[in-house]
Amino acid sequence: MIADYGFTATLTARPGMGDCLVDLLLTGLNEGSPGASEHCVVYLVSRSASDPDVVHVTEGWTSEEEHHRIFAGEAAQAIVAQIDGLLARESEYTDYVPVRGKAAF
Repeated sequence: MIADYGFTATLTARPGMGDCLVDLLLTGLNEGSPGASEHCVVYLVSRSASDPDVVHVTEGWTSEEEHHRIFAGEAAQAIVAQIDGLLARESEYTDYVPVRGKAAF
């Protein structure tokens, strides 16, 4: 499948909570979670090299509609609700339209 919609998010955890935030975001790959959907073709969690409390998430989806549909579901909303309690400030999002690339993990 090809990603026609995507975004990056930069999340800043409260001091010392970066590990908890990463662990929570990685549950998004569990069966039944958004990252496990066939419509999610990229789900990458990364950390800042200079600040362990800054976490980046890159997602690529088959369509914006599928992303919104899946994120409206119970599993995604449960993760989002937990994320809010770990953040020091509002997350920053940048949407994009993928052109071409490679993902192998």
